[in-house]
Amino acid sequence: MYTIGIDIGGMSIKAGLVDEKGKIIYRNKEKTLETAEKVIEKMKEQIYDLLSQAKITVKDIKGIGIGSPGSITSSTGVVEEAYNLGWHKVRICDELKKEFDTEIKVSNDANVACLGETVFGAAKGYNDVVMFTLGTGVGGGIVIDGKLFEGNESKGVELGHTVLVLGGEPCTCTRRGCIEAYVSATALIKQTKKAMQEDKASKMWEYVGGDIENVDGKTAFECSKLGDKKAIEVRDMYIYYLAESMLNMFNIFRPQAFILGGGVSAQGEYLVKLLDDYCKVRNYGFGGTPAVKILTATLGNDAGIIGATALIK
Repeated sequence: MYTIGIDIGGMSIKAGLVDEKGKIIYRNKEKTLETAEKVIEKMKEQIYDLLSQAKITVKDIKGIGIGSPGSITSSTGVVEEAYNLGWHKVRICDELKKEFDTEIKVSNDANVACLGETVFGAAKGYNDVVMFTLGTGVGGGIVIDGKLFEGNESKGVELGHTVLVLGGEPCTCTRRGCIEAYVSATALIKQTKKAMQEDKASKMWEYVGGDIENVDGKTAFECSKLGDKKAIEVRDMYIYYLAESMLNMFNIFRPQAFILGGGVSAQGEYLVKLLDDYCKVRNYGFGGTPAVKILTATLGNDAGIIGATALIK
């Protein structure tokens, strides 16, 4: 039986009809519009389009799952605040239920990505999983005993906004020294640019065509593979911050698997080995605690759609 998954982003709304194995059968994509009301109307059109493509009705699906940015109360289906979208107390599930007589659930987009990777992706077969999404910020997700953990009123799991360095770099959340300020792709780019300014002979300049504005999350990693000393410095400092952040999560949750998503995770096994080597010798218990399998996400840009369907049991 199929399930519909919807991934609401700042720029687009992606929807898909997904089978029980997590494969997207039909999909569509629309621009995110100005108001919540217009977005919901567009979502309705997308749902009808998917049903039409598959030549089925709403009675033929298990339900509709939604991943949305912002602070969400999953139990009531309300997006309390989504600052990037300008949303306040949007009763998204109730609005869709007026049109579609089926189970409808919503959760934070980072939670949804973690659930998707656990049920259908990199961590399939593991019951206890923690995930970092390394993008513009640092999203987090936790699955405990096969179930999504969201905290009180679904407002928990802001892993990127736990403090790594007391009194450290300023964070967008108004605190200082958060994990996000050190291990997001934004932070990595900032660290890379600073290192390049310090060393005009670095191969990183050649890599970006002489334009520092072309620096991205790959620059330091790719140039470290070429033996560039400054790139290696950036890489090693980034691994230090990321691995220490992960070790904190290991010690709190002792997951079976830890997933890395987002653009930085595209480094794949190269990144995993660096982190694994660092974490193994510093894991609390000095070998007396279970190892944590470090994985990179496999669902890519489809994680939001596929993960949203996993909200429907």
